[in-house]
Amino acid sequence: MTDDQADGRSGAVSRRNVLAAGGTALALSIAGCANNEGSSDNGSGDEGLGGGGGNGDSDLSGEVIVTGSSTVFPISDQMAQNFMEENPDVNVTVDSTGSGGGFENHFCPGNSDINGASRPIKEEESASCEENGVEPVEFQVAGDALTMAVSPDNDWVDSMTYDQMAQIWQEGGAETWADVNSDWPDEEFELFGPDDTSGTFDWFTENVVGEAGNHRSDYEPTEDDNIIVEGLENNEYSIGYFGFAYYQENQDRVKALAVAESEGDEPVEPSLEAAQAGDYPMARPLFIYPSGNSLSEKEQVYAFTEYYLDNSDESFIGEEIGYVPSNSEQVDENLSTLEEYQ
Repeated sequence: MTDDQADGRSGAVSRRNVLAAGGTALALSIAGCANNEGSSDNGSGDEGLGGGGGNGDSDLSGEVIVTGSSTVFPISDQMAQNFMEENPDVNVTVDSTGSGGGFENHFCPGNSDINGASRPIKEEESASCEENGVEPVEFQVAGDALTMAVSPDNDWVDSMTYDQMAQIWQEGGAETWADVNSDWPDEEFELFGPDDTSGTFDWFTENVVGEAGNHRSDYEPTEDDNIIVEGLENNEYSIGYFGFAYYQENQDRVKALAVAESEGDEPVEPSLEAAQAGDYPMARPLFIYPSGNSLSEKEQVYAFTEYYLDNSDESFIGEEIGYVPSNSEQVDENLSTLEEYQ
């Protein structure tokens, strides 16, 4: 990891004071798709998204290493590409390692500057960071509608309750669709989901499998959500889950299920509007955790984090990626916290 220091700050223009004075309302429009890749390390991003299109005259330089959640990856990747357009001498690498895998293997040992997470950092992870002198600084940057999906050829189910999903995903749980509902085919599941190093795995296990028991291990685990999409697309009896952005990008390849938290509740289809309104049961916050030391000691890390937070309310997060952008109050709160490390 390069620890370059430079004189200049990012070319990004902070809108914190403007937002605070004007009380700008969050504008969210929902459409489009994400540009999801497993890793990126250069500024070859799309034009016209977010705060990109800078003049490239920044004198900021150095390296920023981002690891963590595959769910948060599309946002971090696009932020990195846009930031590097304005700061061509800064190299931001973004690797999809899973929330837990990123904390354990990269961030807490001090080998990355920022970790994305699709659930809050765990106490044991904070303790591990502390042992290594790494201070994780929490910023909520977006919202997600975690999506349970099946094959587009599946014509027997359009919605599920938490209890039905728990029957499928708990250790020692159902083996066939008919085990959950006798009206469904007597065919074995083909299960696809995030690896156990994933924050999405942790969130789903804690909130949906819950008291039913541990998440089953006999499924196809992966940190590449595109593999889950391929698995669902190619097997009529498959089922799997991932962040909403991956569904929005692949709506013609998989079918999303509406979700009811309890039997008798009206099932709600996953959407950014439903997640933002609090109507979708599997809505959840998404985070980034910069290292306090990196923020204080590396100008390029501070500048990238400031750019990231400052643009976390931009409509491209909903329109082009598929997550709920931050509102202006969240942006202001994040930037106020960040200033403590300036």
